[in-house]
Amino acid sequence: MTTPHWIDLDGVVNMRDVGGLPTTDGGRIAPGRLLRSDNLQDLSDADVERLVGELGVSDIVDLRSTVEVHLEGPGPLRTRELVPHHHHSLVADDAIDADAAAAAALVLPWSKRSGRPKPPRRDDDYWASHYLGYLVDRPDSVSAALHVIARSTGATVVHCAAGKDRTGTVVGLTLSVAGVADEDVVADYVASAERIEQIVARLLPRPAYGEALRDQPLAHHTPRAETMERILTVLAQRHGGAAGWLGEQGWSQAEVDALRARLRA
Repeated sequence: MTTPHWIDLDGVVNMRDVGGLPTTDGGRIAPGRLLRSDNLQDLSDADVERLVGELGVSDIVDLRSTVEVHLEGPGPLRTRELVPHHHHSLVADDAIDADAAAAAALVLPWSKRSGRPKPPRRDDDYWASHYLGYLVDRPDSVSAALHVIARSTGATVVHCAAGKDRTGTVVGLTLSVAGVADEDVVADYVASAERIEQIVARLLPRPAYGEALRDQPLAHHTPRAETMERILTVLAQRHGGAAGWLGEQGWSQAEVDALRARLRA
């Protein structure tokens, strides 16, 4: 198993480069192609310089909802227009008018005021079903995020809020298409558990997340292998794997091959 390549910055706690992961045919994922992260609004000037100048970040994929972006802010990379941002929400709120988001918390799925039932606290299957829901409810956003990765000229940063759930789904799918073995896709997903205390501590004071996090034990948010294993099993059984799922979204074989080639060393 490859040791996670953490990228330690002032403004994030869960950023890492997936480069170095082995592929089933003896190859490797190239470093500096795909970075996964928690949210980017707290990046310092030094962080920005390192990401753009040293690490060669050329694209940002923001998986947060429209409401989250409004409540939490876009972050310095976007406000300074240093690299292209691609907003592909995995929550069905794209039509919300940001100017009318004063009641935004009402539509956050995890808000007490959303009217939605609370998730079970100790059920791993909840998270797997939640992630599979992204593929069912927002296949357009998932597909578009992978298109960005395939076409990027530098490093793509994929992020959500914590960098483990929505990001984990998109990155897991991408790695599987690139030929990474299931056990290594799972290991990359689970690596966020190493920093779950810092992740939750960072989100607790934030207006979009604190209300929900205060009511949940840390164990509820800790990624577990069974969750990603189920995602990959469902993809294999129902779609012939991640590449098969992309084919169902209209990807040609040439496009799938281009994504794979983009990520491979």
